[in-house]
Amino acid sequence: MDFLISFVLALVALLILLQLTVLLLWVERKGSALIQDRVGANRANLFGGLLPFNLGIVNTLMADPLKLFHKEDIIPKDADAFLHWLAPFIAVLPLFVTFAVVPFGDVLVLGERVINLQAADVNVGLLFVLGMVSLGVYGVVIGGWASNSRYAFLGGVRGSAQMVSYEIGMGLALVAVVLTYGSLDLQEIARAQGQLMWGVIPAWGVFYQPLALVLFFIAGIAESKRPPFDLPEAESELVAGFYTEYSGSKQSMFMMSDFIEVAIVAALVTTLFFGGWQVPYLYRDGFHLPGGFFFGVPSLVVTILQVGAFLTKLFIFCWLQILVRWTYPRMRYDQLMNLGWKRLLPIGLANVVVTAVLVLALEGFTVP
Repeated sequence: MDFLISFVLALVALLILLQLTVLLLWVERKGSALIQDRVGANRANLFGGLLPFNLGIVNTLMADPLKLFHKEDIIPKDADAFLHWLAPFIAVLPLFVTFAVVPFGDVLVLGERVINLQAADVNVGLLFVLGMVSLGVYGVVIGGWASNSRYAFLGGVRGSAQMVSYEIGMGLALVAVVLTYGSLDLQEIARAQGQLMWGVIPAWGVFYQPLALVLFFIAGIAESKRPPFDLPEAESELVAGFYTEYSGSKQSMFMMSDFIEVAIVAALVTTLFFGGWQVPYLYRDGFHLPGGFFFGVPSLVVTILQVGAFLTKLFIFCWLQILVRWTYPRMRYDQLMNLGWKRLLPIGLANVVVTAVLVLALEGFTVP
């Protein structure tokens, strides 16, 4: 029974990630059109154009995937065929595993059984996240090197330097969160944010660590190689960067990894800084509002509200990353490196030191 429950939870987490990836593909095209005041994908339509509106769903979710997966898989001459095939899988698989430790709810009570709404209950979840995310750089490097192309190779070198640089800033932001909540378990961090500061304000990470939020969000966008940090695949300089020599399904896997990384960054921002699945003033028995007001809510409804809150926050931060992607121009490579090493690194170190001093001064104080 435990194996079946674990399998179902893993399947739910995988479906959330896959469906969100598909949705982000559509938002990337039609959302960018909305941001830039243009029409966007609108050529194909359902029922032969009989519908009075065209949301680009056929173009984005049917025509484009079919086109990509049916393209010829070309391997350049003198390229390493095995590594050329392996690189997209190395880029994608660690990202799927990473999402397994993200809690999408508190617990689901079924009779006498209490189910933790997390595909993989890992008590060192943040270390696991850092380890899995860092493996993605191998897909970029191997893909660039195995292609036997100078453009792909330069993209791989850029990608490795960028991802290693910004992992340090991301790690420092996470250290500050760990010092604040005293745990590496993502579920425990989310539960700790259900408390209230002074009985009124939710104890979310954004109120304790606003600077860490900024550092983590910038480093997360850079880790996902999205504009304005898309130097490893800069079209105007490197054609398509590290996946220049990829086509068909393997190219689509690299493209899919970008959207999965967007979803993971949004999930971690939600869990660490915005309460995760927490709904302010909502507990297992109902809403406890300031001033002594109480509204009873059934346990199952509480669980549904929590999962809905997590998904809503998740989509908001995904949309924010897409908004950044279509708003800011690409940085120069020297600006990219300067931001990571000369700005984020010292600010992150200072934030960790200040946080540690405050925790020691308050005798291990974490949350009220």
